[in-house]
Parts: sequence; structure tokens; C-alpha cells
Amino acid sequence: MDADAHVIRLDGPARLALVDSVLDALDAAWAAASHVPDLDRTLFTLAVSEVATNLVQHSDGPTDVQLRVDIRIAADDLTATLVDTAPPVSIDWHDVAMPDAESESGRGLALAQTVLDEFVHTYDDGGNTWVLRRLLGTPD
Repeated sequence: MDADAHVIRLDGPARLALVDSVLDALDAAWAAASHVPDLDRTLFTLAVSEVATNLVQHSDGPTDVQLRVDIRIAADDLTATLVDTAPPVSIDWHDVAMPDAESESGRGLALAQTVLDEFVHTYDDGGNTWVLRRLLGTPD
């Protein structure tokens, strides 16, 4: 790991309060990461927000889903790893696309996929892992 990297780690029940805490921590971290261009900050924050909110919205069920979020702000990239304890989700990435303009939902994964250089989802019996990565200075 890059010795100069800034790391954020938060975990708890998959609720909107945790998403708010993650976004607050990320906003605070930008003050110590002056090397990160504004566009990269904005698009990475958007992707983290969309994916984390999506996980919370789809975590309602008979068991309490836990979510751990690790964010790493390094010299050349931004990485977020989100690990949940929800039942494994299978995603057909070829079907992930922006919905029509009148749709009120369904944009989260498509937006994240568009603004990230790497967006990987894996799963096992213990839950799902989502890795979001944006290289600094990536053209939009």
C-alpha cells in the first residue's frame, strides 16, 4: 500500500446513515488530498454514493445486512471497496444501462460504471464485494 495514501474505513448496518457518514468522511478527506483534481473528486464521490445507496436500498430483508466501506486516496488513484453481508447478487453487466429519461431510478450502477476506470463485483456465500477505482486525471 502507498505509504502516503489516506485511508477511510467505516462499517455498520446498511442504512442511509452509514452512507451519509461515508460521504462526510470523504468530504473531510479531500482537504488533505489537494493533489486530487476537482473532477475526480466529484465523479468518485458520485460513484461511491450511488453504489452505497444502491446497496442500502436493496438490503431490506429478514436479516440485518452489515456494510464495510474502505476508501483509499493515493497519489495516482482513488479506490473504494464495499463489502456487504447481503445474499449474493448476480449482475449481468451487459444489461446495465441508463434508463429512459422519465425513469425515477435505475441509474446507480450505470452512472458508476461510466465514471470509473474499474468497477468489479464479486460474491460468495458471505455476501458481496464491490471495488470502485478511478485513476486520477481520467478524461470524462
